Amino acid sequence: MRAIRRRFRPRACPIDLAPTSIWDPIRLGIDENACPVDITLIYRNILLAGEPGAGKSGGLNRITAHAALATDCRLWLMDGKRVELGLWRRATDRFVGPDLAEAIDALGELQAEMDRRYDQLDADSARQIERNDWTDAIMLVIDELAYYSATAGDKKQRDQFSLLLRDIVARGRAAGIIAVAATQRPSHDIIPVSLRDLFGYRLAFRCTTETSSDIILGHGWHTRGFDASTIDPEDRGVGWLLAEGGIPRRMRCTWLTDADIASVVAAVTS
Repeated sequence: MRAIRRRFRPRACPIDLAPTSIWDPIRLGIDENACPVDITLIYRNILLAGEPGAGKSGGLNRITAHAALATDCRLWLMDGKRVELGLWRRATDRFVGPDLAEAIDALGELQAEMDRRYDQLDADSARQIERNDWTDAIMLVIDELAYYSATAGDKKQRDQFSLLLRDIVARGRAAGIIAVAATQRPSHDIIPVSLRDLFGYRLAFRCTTETSSDIILGHGWHTRGFDASTIDPEDRGVGWLLAEGGIPRRMRCTWLTDADIASVVAAVTS
């Protein structure tokens, strides 16, 4: 038999590299019926969580890619591992690695920026930032939230970080500041109820227990059939998205390879 040789065709990036807007919907992935799943994050915050290897980095990078391509959004990234979000470093305004003191300083700066925006809104007799307004949105993306809130530094520093983050999540939306947080350890010491409930959107990837699933989505969802602990360990990137409609939706996030991320960063920085 004659071997058939196929001409190599490089894999296309799974997302459009054209400039976009943070006000536009983000194509997060597809649902069980192969229908597109879009979310709009302006005026919103989202929490992603699940066990290691569940695929939360797919959702996190897809959201980050949209913000990087948005011409009206600035990226602030914090990564306790440094390498997960490190590929986006050239496309960001601020990048913080595994340094709790620097993370606290960055949140303090962001809080000051938020207050400055509210001063301007007050002067303009406006309630919130609008599209094509006088300033860009800011997306704060935090991976490995547990590193900053429960692992690094001393208790005083961790409490300070958590208080600053809670304030930004609580008050930042109308000022155009979007918080996106991800963790591998969905437990009450990592995500206190007072912080979790401020995230209007949540995405629960596979968890080890029903309790962990409810910590992400909210109390009682597993009794109604929305239980991330039942997701097959092989189904990476599959999770329950609690967003528009108020009912969790099973979906799979688009996966971006390192090469895909490099393509986005090149498109943004060229």
